[in-house]
Amino acid sequence: MNKDEILAKSRAENKNQDVYEQEILRQACKTAVFIQLILAAVFFIAQILAGKGINWGLWALIFSSDMTIHWVKFRKLRRKYDLATAIAYTALVSVMSVSYICGLIASSAAL
Repeated sequence: MNKDEILAKSRAENKNQDVYEQEILRQACKTAVFIQLILAAVFFIAQILAGKGINWGLWALIFSSDMTIHWVKFRKLRRKYDLATAIAYTALVSVMSVSYICGLIASSAAL
């Protein structure tokens, strides 16, 4: 392969996207998920201190981003680690969502 063929193949693989830009986007996504986690923890603690109990729906939303990231990574890369992590996050999000919805139903039935 000559230099032009290698360059053309690289462009095709990267779909004409800048590798540096892709790395920046990856770092931005990781930072966004981390900030979500910190805000959720602050809101979680504030809600408990206010005597309002635990809002599992908030945590389901937070962990759903990690769940989605791992499902997309598994779909594209077919790695077993991503599949196992995606399944674990899906189970976690499902349990938290069901807990939140059951809590809403129980509190509305009490009224």
